[in-house]
Formats: sequence, C-alpha cells, structure tokens
Amino acid sequence: MSANAVASLADMLHRLGDVPPSRVRYVPNGGPVTEKDIIRIRAKEGRLFELVDGILVEKAMGMRESLLAVYIATILHNFVHPRKLGLVAGADGMMKLSEGLVRIPDMSFIAWNDIPGGKVPKKPVPRLAPTLAVEVLSENNTAGEIKRKRRDYFKAGSSLMWVVNPRRRTVAVYTNPARPTTMRETDTLDGGDVLPGLSLPLTDLFAELDQQAPD
Repeated sequence: MSANAVASLADMLHRLGDVPPSRVRYVPNGGPVTEKDIIRIRAKEGRLFELVDGILVEKAMGMRESLLAVYIATILHNFVHPRKLGLVAGADGMMKLSEGLVRIPDMSFIAWNDIPGGKVPKKPVPRLAPTLAVEVLSENNTAGEIKRKRRDYFKAGSSLMWVVNPRRRTVAVYTNPARPTTMRETDTLDGGDVLPGLSLPLTDLFAELDQQAPD
C-alpha cells in the first residue's frame, strides 16, 4: 500500500471521529453507498450501520448500553405518548439527516412539529432530525465520533442531546454542540424546553446497572 493510500485511510478515519477501522465497512459494488445498503445489511445480517460522508460505520452497541437506552425510552414513551407530543424511537430508528448522512441514535424523541405531515413516516430511513437525540457511550465509541454526532444532529435541527456515560454514571446535556451541562448520579435530569415537566432521577437510571437476581 502506498504512503498516499495510508494517508487517505487515516484522513477518512479522522473525519469519522477516529473510529476503529474494524467498524468501517467496504461495499465492493463500485457505486456510491446509500441507505439501501444499510437496510440490506440489517435485513441479511442483523447489524446496524450509520452512513457518514457516504461511508458505512457500524454502530457501537453493548448490553449495558442497551439497558440504559431501554429505560430512558420507557420513561420518555410514558411521558410523551399520553400527552401526544410526538414519537419515541429506539436503537434501530434510522434518520437521514442530509444526503450521505444517516444517523441512528440509541433512542430519540421527535416532536410532531419536526415530522413532515405530522404522521409516522413510511420510509425505513425517513428524512428527519431527532428533536432529542440520546447516545449511550460504549467502549468502542470515541470522543471524536461523539463530537461529530453532536455537530451532525444540531446542524440538522436537533434541539437537545443527552450523552449518557455508563462508566462515569453521568449525563452530558447539550442544547448546542459545544457547551454541555454535566449531570451526575445524584442529580435529576429534566426535559428542558423540549419536554417541560419531564423528570428522570439519574440514581434510578443507573440502578439498572446494579440489578441482581432476587434471593
């Protein structure tokens, strides 16, 4: 491999947020990668890939992250649904933020005002931006990757992002891509201007990681 090829590969990984090469997929069809490739891979292999700059990047996942995402999704659904505020999507809710850019938040809330036509989209990868995007960090996520995701979400029109750190038991709250408020395990997370009245004690959230079988 030439020095130029190595430099190009390094540059590509850096643009993606310094993700491990093992999470980048090559599609040998000679043409541009589209959301159809994402749908095909999920159907055949059950694996989730985001599309970033026209490049397939496998979504980092894990059991502990899933437990927290499901808990947050349950709290949000129980708050959003009876109030008819919008939709709550889970960890395979794909969204096309722009051409060549498909993101899959670990869970998301989309207000009705942010949904064209005010109806559940029929396309598997609708052109949407989450009003609230939630990302639960896994060991394979990089700081650069999450920074890039923040930029992508807010550029597409998101109003709020929660970045949940299971290891530190914190939640970074973003109302813009650069300046977070860090909430700790003893704090209570709220929905801000996006979901006023929502309350989520973080001690309850992170207790999901301490579950044990009953005696």
